[in-house]
Amino acid sequence: MAGEELVGPVPEGWEYTTLGAARERGGGDIQTGPFSSQLHAADYVPVGIPSIMPQNIGDNRVVEDGIARITPEDAKRLSRYLVRRGDVVYSRRGDVERRAFVREHEDGWLCGTGCLRVRLGEEGANARYASYYLGHPSVREWIVRHAHGATMANLNTSILSACPFVVPPPSEQRAIAHILGTLDDKIELNRRMSETLEAMARALFKSWFVDFDPVRAKADDRDPGLPKPLADIFPDRLVDSELGEIPEGWEVGTLGDVAEHPRRGVRPSEIEPTTPYIALEHMPRRCIALSEWGAADGLESNKFEFKRGEILFGKLRPYFHKVSVAPVDGVCSTDIVVVTPRTQEWFGFVLGHVSSDAFVEHTTAGSTGTKMPRTSWSEMARYAAVIPPQNVAKAFTSHIRPAVERIIASVHVSRTLAALRDTLLPRLISGVLRVRDAERFLKERGL
Repeated sequence: MAGEELVGPVPEGWEYTTLGAARERGGGDIQTGPFSSQLHAADYVPVGIPSIMPQNIGDNRVVEDGIARITPEDAKRLSRYLVRRGDVVYSRRGDVERRAFVREHEDGWLCGTGCLRVRLGEEGANARYASYYLGHPSVREWIVRHAHGATMANLNTSILSACPFVVPPPSEQRAIAHILGTLDDKIELNRRMSETLEAMARALFKSWFVDFDPVRAKADDRDPGLPKPLADIFPDRLVDSELGEIPEGWEVGTLGDVAEHPRRGVRPSEIEPTTPYIALEHMPRRCIALSEWGAADGLESNKFEFKRGEILFGKLRPYFHKVSVAPVDGVCSTDIVVVTPRTQEWFGFVLGHVSSDAFVEHTTAGSTGTKMPRTSWSEMARYAAVIPPQNVAKAFTSHIRPAVERIIASVHVSRTLAALRDTLLPRLISGVLRVRDAERFLKERGL
């Protein structure tokens, strides 16, 4: 059977079937999201029910960054397209083998235009097991191979219904889902921790360098809420400037006064094939934690070299807000600007500005090109900023640097966990590695 061709022989008691047959048995469905005629661009709202679009499909999870939203009224009107916990969402076009498992907090969101929803039902299969089965390399390859389209793959309900599906006994499904899910849960915990650390860093940056909270507190004879040695480095008075009120003794300047673009260009012949390579597609939106990168093997054009801890800014369509801290040494696309502080005391200050909404808006406004707008380092360097004394910048960096290091460390831990998951997945799905052996393997590693 086709299932055996994909995953090989399986243990006795395991069943070869198809997603469509499992769906029929479980009373679920495989259906598309609403067509564009049912939901227009003007129907999306800033606050409302999230609508999962192709760009929100990550590695077996929904990526919430930049997610579109609809009104509760539209969600009610389109209720047949809402997702439930345990559904799996696919893109109908393009990167069709990627899928997103719907978790509890995403229950009730919309399976948006351009997507497909797989719901196997209670008796069809364990939902989380099914989501991992669909991540088997051979299954992903089968989906791509059967998707229609000469220039872009197109997925439909018939193709997904025909996808071979291997169904172990229920207890085995639950155990496989638990083992792989434990690894994914640890990855998700790391992601949320990094998200929290970044939010705290942004809040502190805004307090010190945008709202000037410590200065205003001292000016009003209030406690600034800082240890005395730290509070003492802030003035107690605001003065007028071309940028409005700023702390006394601080200056109006530009990003270029405290940061630079090192322009370390390298030719393909100078790059080792195993060197980490970062392109724009590897960079997340509104998140400094960069966890994906490729290898430099096969590069054909000049790139920029970067070092671990340097700031990377996506200059093509800067409104996508792609700003990250490099977790490794490597090379990157020339559509990425490498930014470094002129001295390390300014690292936190530079990172806070370059990753801010105001800075992204500045670079977007100054971009050139209509279809593919790009900013430049010269435009970035002109960004007006209130420059504090160096001791204030140093104090901020001393607060921020440990958080950034924890974020980078969590990236590497999560990549190790993901590699382990991806190694175990095909072996568990095929029954080559039995659950008890996998559990012992993880226990020996403290997982």
